[in-house]
Amino acid sequence: MRRHRVGTSLYAGVLFVVLGTLAWASGQPFIFPSLGPSAFILAFQRDGDRTGLASVVMSHFIGGVAGLLAYSLLAGGVSLVADPTAFSMAGLRLVASATLSLVVTSWGMIATDTVHAPACATTLIVSLGLLSTPLQVAVIVVGVGVLVAFHALVLSAYHQATDPSRPSLVDG
Repeated sequence: MRRHRVGTSLYAGVLFVVLGTLAWASGQPFIFPSLGPSAFILAFQRDGDRTGLASVVMSHFIGGVAGLLAYSLLAGGVSLVADPTAFSMAGLRLVASATLSLVVTSWGMIATDTVHAPACATTLIVSLGLLSTPLQVAVIVVGVGVLVAFHALVLSAYHQATDPSRPSLVDG
């Protein structure tokens, strides 16, 4: 497993640089904490399974929507940007929002067979009011899609270069 250290680390960085550049150029939050683990998983596993790649996008979508619904229902207007006062109503609303979003995200991923643990961090980011507008959730999902699409493109190019007889992404 040690042979993967440098290549995996560098490749995870390459995946993240694409999103960082997009965030920098657009001023939108295309990079956020739960994408780090997603980039690492893609870099480490590199299986190229399109079903698995679709699961990454779908799970973050589920997490984003569940987080947005929970935040809208329970904690709208409150944000975890500082420690809430002990036993405050705002703190309780954030706890309830985070709990509901985690339950719904977990159920949704299992029900759709799209389990990708970093999506649980996405749902918390949204339900705690850190990125909690519909536009920000859309940017999250687009960002994950860009990450996965770039990864699939790199894998396809790599496989074509190392094994030309292997079908490419467009072949099938």
